[in-house]
Amino acid sequence: MGNTSRELMNRSCKVIPGGVNSPVRAFGSVGRAPLFIDRASGSKIYDAEGREYIDYVASWGPMILGHAYPAVTEAIYEAACRGTSYGATTEREIIMAEMIVNAFPSIDMVRMVNSGTEATMSAIRLARAYTGRERIIKFEGCYHGHADPLLVRSGSGIATLGIPGSPGVPKVLAELTITVPYNDVEALKKVVNDYGSEIACLIVEPVAGNMGIVLPVPHFLDTIREITREKGIILIFDEVITGFRLAYGGMQTIAGIEPDLTCLGKIIGGGLPVGVFGGKRQIMEMLAPTGPVYQAGTLSGNPLAMAAGVATLKILRSWSNLYHSLDVKTNHLCNELKSLLEKKGLPFKINRAGSLFTIFFTSAEVKDFRSAQKADTGLFSKFFRGILSEGIYSAPSQFESSFLSAAHSDDDIERTIDAVSIALKNL
Repeated sequence: MGNTSRELMNRSCKVIPGGVNSPVRAFGSVGRAPLFIDRASGSKIYDAEGREYIDYVASWGPMILGHAYPAVTEAIYEAACRGTSYGATTEREIIMAEMIVNAFPSIDMVRMVNSGTEATMSAIRLARAYTGRERIIKFEGCYHGHADPLLVRSGSGIATLGIPGSPGVPKVLAELTITVPYNDVEALKKVVNDYGSEIACLIVEPVAGNMGIVLPVPHFLDTIREITREKGIILIFDEVITGFRLAYGGMQTIAGIEPDLTCLGKIIGGGLPVGVFGGKRQIMEMLAPTGPVYQAGTLSGNPLAMAAGVATLKILRSWSNLYHSLDVKTNHLCNELKSLLEKKGLPFKINRAGSLFTIFFTSAEVKDFRSAQKADTGLFSKFFRGILSEGIYSAPSQFESSFLSAAHSDDDIERTIDAVSIALKNL
């Protein structure tokens, strides 16, 4: 395009706050200007200068098939030729809803929205209406979008920027949000005992992905389900990241747990803006126009997003060994990275769930937000810049995940290992 990333950043900062439309795209925490991306294909992205990178951001998760997957781009093109938006219902919305309902035993009905943030805030509103209660429980370091009550002790960009929440959130709303350390069952039991009759819902990432990858300890999710069911608290699984990423369905299909409501996004849009929340019929039918809980969106169920999402889910459903292959590939990469980091003598832990992983530069086990925050962000910054210079594009934050896709080849993995080896020698 005739502009470098730095030149584009200078232009962008004049018209966009910080030069980015989402803080997670900023590179301030890693000490350099962000890349501006011109195009992507398969496992690769290409910046404004035409440099190629092996991509482990994958648009923060949606590109499980890789960039510009032919069947998906063809579906988008065909849909666009029929019109990009109608403001009316289409058959593709029904097809998408049926596919999600069939994939999740816990979901009887769904409502389409345009983002993960819309899904979580709508699910919480619905839970409050259903229970007649106002307080909610979330876990420290879990990011559920930027709705006011969910920015308390959040992960993702909030953690990267080192701020506790956000100005502009009314104190009264923040006070209705109770935060508990992730994986701390005893702390959760105490909160529920103290406030049980006031708590509308508990929202949780079944595998935390926004403080870096943090897996649930054994029986954590089962205990949450038992406690919430006993106290009449709506359990919301935020599977915006894990939905269709770890299995066809989500983490709940692996864990064998049925939440009351589930929030989805990312993969189900095939790379286009999308969100969904769904759950038990008696709860979902409280939504207007059937019930009194109002929720609406002009572009909800957009035909392009539905076309891309349906095409993606059909491929995932029919690709019998995809998830196993991704798991094996990611495990191999993580084992090789572990070996290189051990030889270098650096403090580190690698947390992995299927095709998701995070390298934490700390010697302590990372099991919650507080232990994640002990990671050496300065060392991460040097590591990030080192692998970027060798053609590896990963999240510019210690508190995010890396994603593998079906497009990552064995050659990509070996090139990544070589690049990390070079970067570590230069640290």
